[in-house]
Amino acid sequence: MSVWRVVIPPVRIRRPHSHHHGIHSLRGGLTLANVALLALGIIMATAVSLMGMRHYLLDQIDTDLSKTRDSLGSSELTMRQIDSLSALAFIRDRLVPQTDESPKPDSIFAAVDAHGEVVAIGGIKPTDAQRALAAAVDDPRALVGDSEPHDISVHGADYRATGTRLADGTYVLLATTTDGLHKGIAKALKLDVAFGTLLLALLGCLTMFSVRRRMRPLEDMVETSSAIAEGDLTRRVPSNRHPTQEVEQLRIALNSMLHQVESAHRTREQSAAQLRRFVGDASHELRTPLSAIRGYLQLIEKGMLPDPAERRRAWDRMHAEADRMGRLVDELLTLARLDQRPELRFKNVDLSRLVRDAAEDLRAQQPGRPVTVGADGTLLVHADESGLRQVLGNLVGNVRTHTPAEVPVRLGLEREDGVVRLCVADEGPGLAADDAARIFDRFFRAGGGAGSGLGMAIVQGVVTAHGGEVAVRTSPGAGLAVTVSLPTRPRG
Repeated sequence: MSVWRVVIPPVRIRRPHSHHHGIHSLRGGLTLANVALLALGIIMATAVSLMGMRHYLLDQIDTDLSKTRDSLGSSELTMRQIDSLSALAFIRDRLVPQTDESPKPDSIFAAVDAHGEVVAIGGIKPTDAQRALAAAVDDPRALVGDSEPHDISVHGADYRATGTRLADGTYVLLATTTDGLHKGIAKALKLDVAFGTLLLALLGCLTMFSVRRRMRPLEDMVETSSAIAEGDLTRRVPSNRHPTQEVEQLRIALNSMLHQVESAHRTREQSAAQLRRFVGDASHELRTPLSAIRGYLQLIEKGMLPDPAERRRAWDRMHAEADRMGRLVDELLTLARLDQRPELRFKNVDLSRLVRDAAEDLRAQQPGRPVTVGADGTLLVHADESGLRQVLGNLVGNVRTHTPAEVPVRLGLEREDGVVRLCVADEGPGLAADDAARIFDRFFRAGGGAGSGLGMAIVQGVVTAHGGEVAVRTSPGAGLAVTVSLPTRPRG
């Protein structure tokens, strides 16, 4: 019998390249997001700080102007008194600009009469800055009437201006430049921009490094998956020295899945190899009786057996080979049903009675064999009775076939911790270690002995279907002991 094999070529999966060809990487996206958020924070913080700085400096200028204005307003002086009192010389030194003043002085002090004309102070003619201040103030009365200083422009420069009215009706205008405020804000803005740019660059580098280190386990997963796709099912995702909880959970789940995939693949390969070996052994076992039957039929057909006794012997041999082939087919069907995990008919079975029946059958078939039974009373198990009878029949038949008729055999039965143990032991020649390891293989016959080589495989299949186990203890010259362990109740 030939065995056909279909070879499916493995599917090769290309490993992902480091070049993303337009696909944005998670690393770059996280870096850009962090940099954008920090940039927004820096812009907001800079705007708030500059606004606070401007408000503070402007409040200082307004406070100085208001104090000077209030001092002059409460003194009830006139312009004549200001000119004649030498005690007010400090006003000239501090408030009155010199003739060689710059076009944009820090402070401007101007006196304006009721008609809006600039008047001299202390005998000094009005300067261009004083005239420009008077021209910038459209209505001195409105400026004096307002308690808060106003923003004005003098010769293109920004000033804060206020005013007061002397006792003789002269208006005094006071102005202080805000150029220093604007320069301070501009310098603070440049410093914030430089520091913010440096901070953004540093954050970008740190984020790239951190994300790359955090993404290393995911890259290991990709590499491991690619290696497994190429056929290396033993690969696993290595553990990271500083794993995050989510990545570590993913690594453990992926490794568990890979272990199951490897186990399933190995089981499938073993099943395929076992199936091929089973088909080959079955074809070989079936070919032998078929060849014998075909040979005897050809002898009878060609008239080469004229003696009736020879023809009778040929017919007996053909019947024997047909029976052998029938038993082999029945055993193969039994194994096939066991492989499909059939629904067993569980009920309470007295295993002691089955053991005593098997012992009586052996005594009837081999009266000269010493048989000892250790199964007194009643021992109930929840099991399939026909399956247990087949197990006992195969174990006893194995002793009957492979040991001399005078070799003693013992059938023992005991219960311990919810498990029933059935032991069939003989004092025959025993088995070598290599043969004992293969005793449950299908079509295995130690030393090429008689039988189909399926009896012990059927025993293992039936016991496994009941949720039990089979163990063998043997050595050359020390006999063979087969122990079947069955639960008293089937496992859920």
